[in-house]
Amino acid sequence: MRLPVKRQGPIFNQTLDEHLLGVQAHATLVARSLPSLAQSLPALKNHKPLKKRSADTRFAWQDKSADLAASLRTQAAAQGAFIANMASTGCGKTLANARVMNALADPATGMRCAFAIGLRTLTLQTGRSFQNDLGLNEEQLAIRVGGSASRALFEYWEQQAEATGSASRQELLDEAGAVLFEGNDQHPLLQRLTDDAQVRRLITAPLLVCTVDHLTPATESLRGGRQIAPMLRLLSSDLVLDEPDDFDMADLPALTRLVHWAGLLGSRVLLSSATLPPALVEGLFLAYRAGRTVYLQHRSERPGEPVSICCLWIDEFHQAAQDCADGGAFRAAHAQYVQKRVARLAQAEVRRRARIASLPDTWHGMKEAERRQDFARLVLEQAWQLHQQPHNHSTDTATGKRVSLGLVRMANIAPLYDVALAIYQQGTPAPGVHIHLCAYHSQYPLLLRSAIERQLDSLLNRRSKDGTDPALQHPALRALIDAYPEPHHLFIVLGSPVTEVGRDHDYDWAVVEPSSMRSLIQLAGSVRRHRGWAVDGVNMVVLDSNLRHYERPGKAAFCKPGFEMNPQPAGSSDAAQHFRFEAHDLHQLLARTVKGDVPWAVDAQPRISAATAHYHPGRNWVDLEHERMRDAMLQRSAASKYTTAPIRAASLHWVHPDHLWLTGLLPQYQRFRHDDIPREDVALLPDEDEETLRLHRAEDGSRRGDKLYVPVHESLCHEVPQALLQSPAFHPGRKSI
Repeated sequence: MRLPVKRQGPIFNQTLDEHLLGVQAHATLVARSLPSLAQSLPALKNHKPLKKRSADTRFAWQDKSADLAASLRTQAAAQGAFIANMASTGCGKTLANARVMNALADPATGMRCAFAIGLRTLTLQTGRSFQNDLGLNEEQLAIRVGGSASRALFEYWEQQAEATGSASRQELLDEAGAVLFEGNDQHPLLQRLTDDAQVRRLITAPLLVCTVDHLTPATESLRGGRQIAPMLRLLSSDLVLDEPDDFDMADLPALTRLVHWAGLLGSRVLLSSATLPPALVEGLFLAYRAGRTVYLQHRSERPGEPVSICCLWIDEFHQAAQDCADGGAFRAAHAQYVQKRVARLAQAEVRRRARIASLPDTWHGMKEAERRQDFARLVLEQAWQLHQQPHNHSTDTATGKRVSLGLVRMANIAPLYDVALAIYQQGTPAPGVHIHLCAYHSQYPLLLRSAIERQLDSLLNRRSKDGTDPALQHPALRALIDAYPEPHHLFIVLGSPVTEVGRDHDYDWAVVEPSSMRSLIQLAGSVRRHRGWAVDGVNMVVLDSNLRHYERPGKAAFCKPGFEMNPQPAGSSDAAQHFRFEAHDLHQLLARTVKGDVPWAVDAQPRISAATAHYHPGRNWVDLEHERMRDAMLQRSAASKYTTAPIRAASLHWVHPDHLWLTGLLPQYQRFRHDDIPREDVALLPDEDEETLRLHRAEDGSRRGDKLYVPVHESLCHEVPQALLQSPAFHPGRKSI
């Protein structure tokens, strides 16, 4: 019997010649397939809900916007399109964006568009809104969010709504919502790209609603080919950026790179926000124009022609269009449009009126615990004063009790815990008052936070067709009103900045610890959000400073969140010393527009229009925001005082003479949502008796793939003594609502 010959050395699947010839064959096929990719993929075609005229006069502006876009369809196809949707909160921007992009699309080929959103929860809400309002199925719409747990919780609460019958409140879909489209995912390029169905859905779905994290890798080709799928998506569809001004300043370079690549790959871009600062819009336009210039040089029938971008501005008041060849033309056209919008906002009904509340001078000498105790006293007093205003509460017809749902917004999470406990120790601000308190912030475990948000989403939906307050009929709130005899019930959400964006909530009033004008305007959008009539009195109180100012004297106060910056050590190359306030008192920082304690209307005017006279970033609250945005988004001149730390500038990506956008350098220095805080994996596991869940920290074992679970419950979990939550006039609302 012959023994098998033992092979020596590695066994190769193919020779080098075979490998190189195979690579050449695949590369040739991919290169020849790229030009036909966009025309071969599925698209929304002849979709009637997107063309249906609005029956509600409040949304007639959507029809006008779509008509204007349709009239510029041929022009936008040749020149590219850059659109700003600045309509106010509650005007239907989301549906308007889809209708405008559909109007710009060629009817013969249909619409393909990606809607990029900053928050996971808002991404899921927007996707479900498209499914319900436009009648889209899973073959026509892909919803992509980062984090499987967030999606699982979202779908769980949807199933609960179905089981309880509350989901039946939605309108039935019109049979006219059927969508016809041509194309498939069997294009030669996709067949060789991946076998992953999720990646194919990201590329092929006619409408993609995703967190922006799914698209930013298109500009970050550092390793592993993660840029290929989002790049092909931009190559084959348009792009809508929702609330781009809500991104952190450190994330704007990555956002600018994304818009530049959208222009580079031939997409049309729409920015959607009621609070778009002029420098942000101009900076993104310049990035888009730079990308479009390269696109026309390689893809245009007449590459030698000068670049002129088709620009549109739309809102609930008026719509405008103009071709802009450079930044100067765009700046002038945008300023003219904003000037008209500001004039209309000044004439509009006032739904949010604020006044500044002074803080005690004695806080400077107090200990931290005492100051937070007094902070709790102060916000309770302000909440009680707001509640007593006739327009800030509802009267329960069954009992005659007065009920209000208000928000106390704190700038930071760290003191929120102490303030919440202090509120219980304060007692009620007046006899006959019962307070229901819900603490809400972003650092809750995801499961608990999801449960809180679900209850708040339901309770704070105040939409009504007959003028009554639906919150008074909410089962959880109804039970609490009936359970306690006091004639006044204040339902208070004590929340962090997580309350400002991503939630469709309607509060009666708000007490605000300030961080920035941007956050104040965003939060104001949650006051009387679903109720359209004007108010004569105050429904917002803004404290004239924040706890950080008192707890960290001599340092920046309106930061984290906010736009003020702490100066760096002497000799460091940073321009942070220019972004400091001379004082941290809003009476001084808002003196140009707010006179003393006189109430003022809170709207988007300061955010969308920068001052031309008496402009002083160190002395005016909103001027500093505009100054930081200019420094981040626009190219610095040779005479600029901001000569240090150029790596922060978003414009480096497209203006650098060495074509930095062709390298992976900037993505390493300007990382998107970079977080250098070390994270630990924890798990709730049963104890030895398997009766009680205890917190454990997950650590890597000695062997690859092994996990060790170390008990950390006693060291990390500190339960609040029940005695601190016992108060006859207070109710821990988080347990029931």
